Amino acid sequence: MSNFLRLLGRRLLALPVMLLGVTILVFVILQFTPGDPATIALGEGASEEAKAAYNREMGYDRPLVVQYFAFLARLVRFDLGMTTPPAQPVIDQIKMAFPMTLQLTFLGVVIAAVASLILGVVAALYRDRWPDQVIRVFSMASIATPSFWLGILLIQYFSLELGWFPSGGSSAPGAGFGPWINHMFLPALALAVPVSASLIRTVRTSMVEELDKDYVRTAIGNGVPRKQVITKNVLKNALITPVTVLGLRIGYLMGGAVVIEMIFSLNGMGNLIFNGITGNDINLVQGVVITIAVAFVLVNIVVDLLYMLINPRIRTV
Repeated sequence: MSNFLRLLGRRLLALPVMLLGVTILVFVILQFTPGDPATIALGEGASEEAKAAYNREMGYDRPLVVQYFAFLARLVRFDLGMTTPPAQPVIDQIKMAFPMTLQLTFLGVVIAAVASLILGVVAALYRDRWPDQVIRVFSMASIATPSFWLGILLIQYFSLELGWFPSGGSSAPGAGFGPWINHMFLPALALAVPVSASLIRTVRTSMVEELDKDYVRTAIGNGVPRKQVITKNVLKNALITPVTVLGLRIGYLMGGAVVIEMIFSLNGMGNLIFNGITGNDINLVQGVVITIAVAFVLVNIVVDLLYMLINPRIRTV
């Protein structure tokens, strides 16, 4: 346990460094975006004096390094600036939009994890037989299917033709689980399918490698029921690699959620960043990108900790 705590301490100490790297990267990249912030905020017809006054007020006339540290100081106070007119605090916009993206990503992760676990285990247990062949074909087809295209197909079939699910909009979790899942299922499914496809192959490979190990044959040869060996030993050991892959894929899910939200008319971070890009709103784009990046870093730390908990070899290093 002491080794685990030492590794946990290292991860937490590395957290500020990673977050600092994220802020530097985002800040530098956005400096190369076209357009003058003063012109965007005040309009094309604004006078040069007004633009100069705006740049002085916002600090855009200072050296880039000074601007970065000023930005960092505001960030520590959770001040991400104001949107372009109508001026509203960016942090308030993110507070309203982020829960929707979080819900969508969470449900996508649950669907991807459950589907990949079930199908991956079935494919490994029926190796090279027809269930394995069917699942492998499904995996390859799903990997080649973009989320946005799958989302459009799901709307066309399940919303417009069958009428089972709404084609857009959302319902707050407080309004009840039924309406919430009714609105969220299709977008979460569109998000999860490409991710679950790659995870299925990872689970299958890990399970096959584990099933071929000597301790499995020895246990079964000594009379231990095969079902017991699989559920208590094989499955636990085989999940180590898929958990790591799933953690990396959560970042993909959050990025994919941006597009899916546009297709299903969900007011999440996707709509927010779209508004920021189309309106040349640097503060809004900067705030959304940093929020998603920070969430990605935090999720990966949680996955690292989960990996250490389920992998005894890491805990004893």
